[in-house]
Amino acid sequence: MGPDGFEVEVTKLDLRPGGEYVYLMKAVGPDQVEYMKQAGMPIATEQHVVFVEVDPPTRLVYRDIADFIPGVEPYEVETVVELQKVGNATRVVVTFDAMHDERWTENARLGREQELRKLGDLLAKRE
Repeated sequence: MGPDGFEVEVTKLDLRPGGEYVYLMKAVGPDQVEYMKQAGMPIATEQHVVFVEVDPPTRLVYRDIADFIPGVEPYEVETVVELQKVGNATRVVVTFDAMHDERWTENARLGREQELRKLGDLLAKRE
């Protein structure tokens, strides 16, 4: 699941420390496609994620490379996902390294919130 207006196609998933997760993220919403074009960014990018820590069912740490931003040298971003049982629910906390500027960091935060909302909606349908 990607942020609103994007589709994600997973092409590889090896969920273990040192394993790789590869996916293609493609802008499909008209506003997102237009934004990508105006920003000089490709409509679709292939992302490569490497799992650093896999500790089911409570913690996942992974790193990916932000290499799709025009005029910015590629850099690594680490993300930590922590899950905690709270009664009959699960609390999910996602933290990640700041991006190269505040606007990109905020966009990443908003995108991850959208992804978590979509996951919650999907899980609610399964109940």
